[in-house]
Order: sequence, then structure tokens, then C-alpha cells
Amino acid sequence: MASIPSTTQFSCKSLQKPSQNSKLIPRRFDRVNFSGLLVKKSTKLKQNFNVRAAVSEDEWGPDKEPGVAVLEEEEPTKGLTEIDILKKQLVGSFYGTNRGLSASSETRAEIVELITQLEAKNPTPAPTEALPLLNGKWILAYTSFVGLFPLLSRGGALPLVKLEEISQTIDSENFTVQNSVLFSGPLATTAITTNAKFEVRSPKRVQIKFEEGIIGTPQLTDSIVFPENVEFLGQKIDLTPIKGLLTSVQDTASSVAKSISSQPPFKFAISSSKADSWLLTTYLDDDLRISRGDGGSIFVLIKEGSALLTP
Repeated sequence: MASIPSTTQFSCKSLQKPSQNSKLIPRRFDRVNFSGLLVKKSTKLKQNFNVRAAVSEDEWGPDKEPGVAVLEEEEPTKGLTEIDILKKQLVGSFYGTNRGLSASSETRAEIVELITQLEAKNPTPAPTEALPLLNGKWILAYTSFVGLFPLLSRGGALPLVKLEEISQTIDSENFTVQNSVLFSGPLATTAITTNAKFEVRSPKRVQIKFEEGIIGTPQLTDSIVFPENVEFLGQKIDLTPIKGLLTSVQDTASSVAKSISSQPPFKFAISSSKADSWLLTTYLDDDLRISRGDGGSIFVLIKEGSALLTP
């Protein structure tokens, strides 16, 4: 079959200027109707097309053609596969959801639909047999796991404290997993992590056994910038009147932070009742991972350094 050019013109010379007594009788097929012209649409075309009318100044002048219908092909999405497009749509649907905490029921349904489509096109059907792909640091972009919701909500409720990042680092050579939550404040950043070992149980499933938790040593920030206001328990608090006071205690606070940062991280054991879990990887490629956990919870993670992390 001959290829269809990107721009095709259909001449309408066969159409004559309608007489005053004649009527234009519409055909009974799918059509685009403009300026009295009928253009049949081919049901076999997969390309996207726009139809525009190119007419002369006097459309029905005595020496003028009535016009031409120009079928124009829309600019295709270059270099993107169907999976690439689905991934971009999925990441875009996370906007404003606070990693899933603030997602509406409609948004959740849209996300689940996109996840289902990606899982059906999983390029790595046996993720545990492709362990190098699992290696590295993965940033949590979305979850339906309600166990994380209190953490997500409190991270934004504490004055001057921001939940910066939730991540998971996998070392497939040593079969270890480290989950980490990074908080930042005006003086320092700190992380709470859990260390675990994992065992391969099936081509998609791993069993995870948590061993210990660690509250990291606060790391001083290079500079302290106080915001104009903070939101606490739903109320916006103006910090402008006390900004001078905050600045005056900055040196003292920095001294205290330095003292704290010199201490070793605090480690604690994880109780045996909460130590075991499992994770099913249902989609995996170089920069996106979708996993399902206990109770059907969904986790969507993006590889550190991926372009998908760029808004």
C-alpha cells in the first residue's frame, strides 16, 4: 500500500456553485463539513490529522475554484515508544498528590489504569533474574500504602520541617535493602533509615527481613534561610515580626547543631512481629519500578538521576 503524504490536498473542482433553488444533500457516511464541502474520513488511517479550509477571497467567484480541503498530519511524538508515553503520563498524574496522600479518587483510578497498562507491557517479566536492574537508589514518587500516610501528613505539619525524600537503595550483590526518609529543617537535615536483607522467592517476588533502624546524625546546612511564614495545623503563621529574634539566636542554634552532629547515629532493633515483609515487582526498566506489597499496596519508584524526576 502506498504511503500517505503528510499533507494531502483534495481538490473540490467537481463541486459547482449551488443554485438558489438547489440544496446540498448530506451523504450518509462519516464526514467533515465546512464551507459547504464534504470530505470523507478514511477509517484505516492511524495517523492524527487536522482538516483546514484553504479558500480564495471570493469563495464562489465566477473564475475562482470553490476552495480545497487540506488534510494535514499532526506532528508525531518523535523518538517515544508507547511505554515512554505511558510512563510520562503516569509521572504527570502524580503532580499535586504528595506521593499519593492528597490524591483524589478520580486521580487514583487514573493512576491505577496507567499502572495496569504498564504492567501489561513489562519489559522485565522476571525482575529477580535481572538483579543488576534493581541495583541503586530509587525515589518514591507514589504509594497507596496507608502506613506511610501519617508520615507524609506529619512531614508537612511540623513547623520549619520538610519531608524531602523517601527512597529505597538496593544492593543486589549483598542482597540488602535500605529504606530511608530524609527530613530537612532550617539548621540541618537528618534521615531515618531501616536496613534489611532480602531473599528471592520467585521470578517477581522477594522476601524482606528488616534488621535494624537508624536515626542519622543531623547534617548542618550550608546556610540558614527562614521563610516568611509557616503553616501549622492548618493555620498560617507570619514569621516577619520575629525574624530579627530568629536571626539573633542563629549562632547559638548552630553551635548546638554542631554539638549534636558530632554524635554517632542512634541504632535500634526492629521487633520480630514487624520484621518480615514481601514485595512483588510488577514492572521494571532502567528508570521506573512498580512494586506491590502486603495488602495490595502499590509503590512507584523512579531511579535516581532519571529524567522522569525532572518536572
